[in-house]
Amino acid sequence: MTQLSYAGIEEDERAGLTHLGRIVRDAWVFDILPESETCAGWNAARMQQLYEQVYAAWEPYAHLPSRLPEPLRKRHESLYAQAIDHAKQRGWNAELGEDD
Repeated sequence: MTQLSYAGIEEDERAGLTHLGRIVRDAWVFDILPESETCAGWNAARMQQLYEQVYAAWEPYAHLPSRLPEPLRKRHESLYAQAIDHAKQRGWNAELGEDD
């Protein structure tokens, strides 16, 4: 049985704008992980543990960036703006298709 591992946010599909990429990025926002940690090679169990930490960090803010305190909101905004710019450079298009 082959255990799958996460490619890491730098190698993630859509330049990290995926469910797993958002978990990693949110871990950076809340200083759960340093920004140098891409989670490359992490197995599903380790990613699940990270998800649970990130989920708990979001709970006081109802999982809404608009409810974050100013320093966290600015960090969130900056990290996601960088991710979106990077994804667009790699050909990502935010427009929904007919089947979306």
